[in-house]
Amino acid sequence: MLIQQKTKTFFLASFFLSATFFSQAHNVSKGYEKPTDPLVVKNLEDWQDLKFGLFMHWGTYSQWGVVESWSLCPEDESWTQRKSEHGKTYNEYVKNYENLQTTFNPTQFNPQKWADATKKAGMKYVVFTTKHHDGFAMFDTRESDYKITSPKTPFSRNPKADIAKEIFNTFRKDGFKIGAYFSKPDWHSNDYWWSYFPPKDRNVNYDPKKYPERWENFKTFTFNQLNELTSNYGKIDILWLDGGWVRPFNTIDPHVEWQRTIKVEQDIDMDKIGNMARKNQPGIIIVDRTVPGRWENYITPEQAVPEQPLSIPWESCITMGDSFSYVPNDHYKSSQKIIETLIKIISRGGNYLMNIAPGPNGDYDAVVYERLKEISGWMEKNQSAVFATRSVAPYHEGDFYYTKSKDGKMLNIFHIQEKSDYSSPSDLNFTIPENFKPKSIKILGISSKIKWKQQGNRIDVQVPDERKQLKYATVIQIIQ
Repeated sequence: MLIQQKTKTFFLASFFLSATFFSQAHNVSKGYEKPTDPLVVKNLEDWQDLKFGLFMHWGTYSQWGVVESWSLCPEDESWTQRKSEHGKTYNEYVKNYENLQTTFNPTQFNPQKWADATKKAGMKYVVFTTKHHDGFAMFDTRESDYKITSPKTPFSRNPKADIAKEIFNTFRKDGFKIGAYFSKPDWHSNDYWWSYFPPKDRNVNYDPKKYPERWENFKTFTFNQLNELTSNYGKIDILWLDGGWVRPFNTIDPHVEWQRTIKVEQDIDMDKIGNMARKNQPGIIIVDRTVPGRWENYITPEQAVPEQPLSIPWESCITMGDSFSYVPNDHYKSSQKIIETLIKIISRGGNYLMNIAPGPNGDYDAVVYERLKEISGWMEKNQSAVFATRSVAPYHEGDFYYTKSKDGKMLNIFHIQEKSDYSSPSDLNFTIPENFKPKSIKILGISSKIKWKQQGNRIDVQVPDERKQLKYATVIQIIQ
C-alpha cells in the first residue's frame, strides 16, 4: 500500500512532458496490482532485463503523413487539424481517410531489414500496432474487411500481406520478445461509433446501457479479434492494450482530465479477454493501459521519463522523431539524446520503448538507419552495463547515473553531459553505494588499466587519453 501511495503521489504531481503536444497522451493509473501467476511473474522479470524495445505505429494514415487515427476524432481538432485537400467536410474527410485502404501498397516492406538494424542497436523486444483507433487491422482478421489482407487493399496480393505475422515471425526468429499493440476502441466499427449518431469525442457515441445488444456485439467483436491475435500469430509475450477510456465506469480517475470525458459505461469485460489471452498464451504480460488492477502488469509513461525510480515495472514509450506516426521530414532525436534517455530510464528501473514509424513505402527514413548504426557502436562496448541490470541508490547524482547487476556484485556508473558533443573529463569523482567494496574498476571501451582511489564512499577515477574516443557517455564498471 505504501508503494502504491508513493507511486500515486509522484504521478499525480508530475507525469507528462508532452501533454500540451499530444492530447491523446495517457496519465498513469494510481494503483498497481502485482501479478500472482508464476509464469507472468517470470515473464515480467525477463522483460525487465531487456531494457530497450522497438515500438512501431504504422497504418494507411502514413500515406497522408498525418497523426495516427486522431484526425477522425472531433475533440482533438485543436492539435490534429484536418487538411482541406483531404476533405472539405468532416464526412468527406472520413470517407477519404477510409479510402486510403484502396491505395496502401508498401512494397518496400522488409521486416528482416528492421530486425537486423534494431537488434544491432540493442533492441530486444518489439511492440507493433496490429490495430489503432481507426480500426484498420494490420493483421488478417475475419471480423472485418477493413484490413491489410482485404482484396480492397492493393498490398493484399503481396506474399507478405499479413504484415503483423511477417513482423512477429521475423523478429521472433531473431530472439526478440513479441508485443501486440491493440486498440480497444474501434472508430470504424458501427458498434462503437454507431452511424445513427455523430461522434462527439473519443468515446462510444451511444449509451451502452440503452443499447445493450449493440455493445454486446462490440464486446464480441473485440474478444474475437484478440482471440485471433493470441491464437494465430505464434508466441506473443506482451498484449499491449491502448484506449484506456474503454473501461469500467467505476475505474475512472476524476483527477485525470481525459478520463472526465467518459460519461458512459464502457466495460469490455477484461476478465474474459485476459483469461482467454492467458489460456492461449500462458504467461503473457497484459498491459491494459491506465486501468488499475490485475490486467495492467506494467505501467506506460508516454513521451516522458519519471523523475524518480519506481518500484513497480514500467516502460516509457518515446518517439525517435516528433511523431508516433510517419511524418515527412520528421525531426529525429540525435543518437546522443537517445542514449542519454536510455541511461536515465534504466537508472530509474524502467524500459525504453522507442517508436520508429515506417513510411507509406514500407521502410524507415534513411536517417533512422544512421541513428541505429551509431547506437550500435555504443551498445557494442557498453551493453554489459545496460541489460539485465536494476536500479541502485544513489540512482542519479549530477551527471552520474547508476545501475547494478541483479546479483549486486557489479556496479555501473554512467557519466553524461547533455551537450551536443560529449567529451569525457580526465577525472571523474562520484559516490558509490554504502557497503559496496570495489575490487576492480574498468571503463568500458578503454583497454588501458585505470587508476583510481577511494575515500569513504567516494571514488576518484583518472580517465586515460583514450577517453577522446568515447562517444555519448563514459561508462565505469566496478566489481566487488
